[in-house]
This record gives sequence, C-alpha cells and structure tokens, in this order.
Amino acid sequence: MAEISIQNINIYYEKYEHAEPRRDVALLLIHGFLSSTFSFRRLIPLLRKEYTVISIDLPGFGKSEKALHFTYSYENYGKLILTFIEALGLNKVIIIGHSMGGQIALHIAKQEAEKIEKLILLGSSGYLGKAKRRTIYSSYLPFYSWFLKRWFYKQDVKENLLSVVHDTALIDEESIQGYTEPFKEKNFILSMVRLLRHREGDLTSHELKDIHTPCLLIWGENDETVPLDVGKRLATDLPNAELVVYDKVGHLIPEEKPEELMVEFGRFI
Repeated sequence: MAEISIQNINIYYEKYEHAEPRRDVALLLIHGFLSSTFSFRRLIPLLRKEYTVISIDLPGFGKSEKALHFTYSYENYGKLILTFIEALGLNKVIIIGHSMGGQIALHIAKQEAEKIEKLILLGSSGYLGKAKRRTIYSSYLPFYSWFLKRWFYKQDVKENLLSVVHDTALIDEESIQGYTEPFKEKNFILSMVRLLRHREGDLTSHELKDIHTPCLLIWGENDETVPLDVGKRLATDLPNAELVVYDKVGHLIPEEKPEELMVEFGRFI
C-alpha cells in the first residue's frame, strides 16, 4: 500500500512485486464506478503469484483523494494514469479495466498506445453519452449535492451488490462493508458531482476503430449493468479484439470468476 501525488492529488495504490514474473510486464488494475481496489480482492492474490501487479484507486474513489480541483473526465483520468505509469518507471504495461475502468483503459490506449502492450476489459462500459445538459445545469443549483447525498445514503448497498452478481452467496458482510466505506469520506459526493459534469461520454465507434492495441473482452452473460450486447459491439468496433463470455456470471466478474480469469489471462498474455 502506498500513495503518490499526481496532478496535486494524493493517489492510493497497491503494488505487488514478483521476483520472477511470468513475463516482463506489470498488470495495472483499474476499477469501475463506485468501486475501488477492493473489487479485485479475490483476483490480486492469484495474479501476484505470477505477475507484478499494481491496483490504483481513481481520484474520487476508494482511498484516493476526493479532490475538488481535479477534472473528472475520462480523458483526464487517462492522462493521470499515464503519468502514474511514468512515475513508477513501468516500461511494459497490460491494463485490466473493469466497467468504467475499461472505458478509461480505452482512453489511455487512444492517447498513448505505445505505452500499453495489451488491454483486458471486464464488462467494460461503452457507448454511453455524457449527462444531459439539463442534468448538468441542475448540478449547479443550491442543495443539489445535498439531494445527491441523500440519494446515495438511501441506497441499499446489499441490494445493489446482489443485482450485479449471479452467485448471490458471494455477497457477505465483508463485501458490503468494503463497498460502503468510501461513500463516507469527506468530499465524496462533491467529487461525484464533478464527475457528472466532466464525464465526456464513452468513445464512439469511429474512435474505437483507431485503437489497434490487442484487447481481450470478458463478459458475464447475465450482466444487467453493462449488457453483453455492449461487449459484442466493442468486439466488432475494436480492430484487434476477442470476446470471451462466461455463463451464469453477472457484472462483478473479478469477484465471481477469479480462477477462470487467471486461465484466460495466462493464454492472452
């Protein structure tokens, strides 16, 4: 566990060095929306046995700073992570991105493809537009953050987690606590308001066709958060992509199928 300052923001990350990794690459894990490094808790112990592994909490999430001067756009997230890669002296990087983290990974490859060897996208978000202008304008109204805070705290974390997995037995007190904790941090809601304003929308089909980085797309057939149709469309638009689908799996693939993911990673890497 460590922290680093990038763009004047304290970034939390975890790095697990491997003395003799299977390949001279580092695996960089990027979590999804309303998540953190915690979402890879079942996958990291397996990955670190064979690879050097780094997992980062994006600004606004997990244990990273909820900065009010940061531009919460996907493009800027990409720039920050590229600076992070350079700061850690990583030469060969394979990015594993889950959900929103997958879309950010695509933005990174779009910006500086030469720094990224491969992409592994797990239930990656795709083809979402930016927030409606009316919603963005509303976010500047007095008390908007207060209403948003009330909405977040009224959400039943357990019910939300049950909706993103197929195997509901995986949802226990540890997982509920782990996904709930970051919501309590100061400025979390305000950083989410900024994300609402700054998020520019996902890459278009035209932009995706220019990303030639090898991509492995892995989807849960029962993913109701980012449906399989999104994965099929990404597999068509990305010139160098393959799609693997797991039966009886929801959106939280790293939680549900860590052992199976290791097999696919080994083959692809």
